[in-house]
Amino acid sequence: MLFKNIPIRKKLLRIIFLINGIVLLVACVAFFLYEYYIFRKTTIEKLSTIGKIVSANSTAALAFDSPDDAKEILAALKNEPHIVMASLYDKKGNLFTEYHAGKEVKNFPVHPETSGYHFVQSHLEGFESVMQDGKQLGTLYLRSDMGALQERMRLYAGIVAIVLIVSFLLAYLLVKILKKSISTPIISLAETAKIISTKKDYSVRAVKMGNDEIGSLTDAFNQMLAQIQQQDDSLKEFTQNLEQKVMVRTDQLESVNKELEGFSYSVSHDLRAPLRAIIGFTAILEEDYTSKLDNEARRITSVIKSNTEKMGRLIDDLLSFSRLGRQEMAKTKTDMAMLVNEVKDFFAIEDEFAKIKWVIRPLPQIDANANMVRQVWMNLISNAVKYSAKCESPSIEIGSYVKGDQTVFFVKDNGVGFDEQYRDKLFKVFQRLHSAEEFEGTGIGLALVQKIIVKQGGRVWAEGEEGNGACFYFSLPS
Repeated sequence: MLFKNIPIRKKLLRIIFLINGIVLLVACVAFFLYEYYIFRKTTIEKLSTIGKIVSANSTAALAFDSPDDAKEILAALKNEPHIVMASLYDKKGNLFTEYHAGKEVKNFPVHPETSGYHFVQSHLEGFESVMQDGKQLGTLYLRSDMGALQERMRLYAGIVAIVLIVSFLLAYLLVKILKKSISTPIISLAETAKIISTKKDYSVRAVKMGNDEIGSLTDAFNQMLAQIQQQDDSLKEFTQNLEQKVMVRTDQLESVNKELEGFSYSVSHDLRAPLRAIIGFTAILEEDYTSKLDNEARRITSVIKSNTEKMGRLIDDLLSFSRLGRQEMAKTKTDMAMLVNEVKDFFAIEDEFAKIKWVIRPLPQIDANANMVRQVWMNLISNAVKYSAKCESPSIEIGSYVKGDQTVFFVKDNGVGFDEQYRDKLFKVFQRLHSAEEFEGTGIGLALVQKIIVKQGGRVWAEGEEGNGACFYFSLPS
């Protein structure tokens, strides 16, 4: 995280400074510890040597009980600025004479101790036996401060500071030199990539600045750009060709649509005229010649008229189905409850309607094409009325629920139902699971429902069981 969001130039500088600082710190700490150990050892050896010399010179003064001579001998220690105290004890351990540098110091040891030197707090002290011919005449006491060590450490600290400053200056110069061979090529690559991403110009190439790994990376980057440029050119060419093909196909579709419109007009005009003539002449036979026709003839004319009307409804449904694909898909906030009530009121005039038990759940408003959805409700509710009419207690339930990003609506009846293994045929044109003699219809209504719903971004499905009713669902985007 220390080097995450900084430029590579600064990152390189920080890394070199950090490594340089760590190495120098470890080296300096080791140097200080070593010098501290060596200096302590040297100081003890030096004080011990001075102690031996002074004790050797003090034998006569102790032997002849001459404190003045002893004091003069100890006064020679003033040439050693770091020895702050010294004293001689006779063989009985009594203080014989003393020496101190600077102001008077009174904390001399009361009695001499065993020969030897050791550090006590901020000074070094020790005792040296004064011997002559194997006999101990007395004891010498010496105390030295740590001024020499402090001076040495201050000197070393200054040297270390100078070394650190020089090292960091050299590191900075090294980064300046490395910048040309490391950071500059990488920055050049980054700037080239930024230009390409901003301007989408794949003809730009990065400048190669060497034959090292960064140079290899630059070559690979330029090769990748060449491939992308080639693919981009191919894509542009393909897009242009595709646009041309789309224009051709659009013209062809427009031509086909015009032919379909002509065909629809022909079906609407040319087929309806003969059907109207058949219905008209059949009506004349029933009205003007009814007395001359026997029962069988009247039945035949009734069959002719009924089938002709059925043919007319079939033509109307086919026209509606073919026109649906060309209708504009204008969506508005549609009140589903209002549409269901309109359709319900439309069927209220039929005899089958009177005995139906209706269960209509709350229905939401939804963005849809109101006219098309009205046709969906018309077809589904008319089917529910038709296929439940033969039940003793017909019932129809209408409701909705939300599933994901879709609102699902359903129409459920307790009519004749259907075999679910054939449910895929329900929404195909002219596919019927019940004969026309049982239930009238053209076989186009559910196909029209599916086409309307799919066009508005939903889907249609059904569930049912023979003799136990059916439930038809359709969903629309919420």
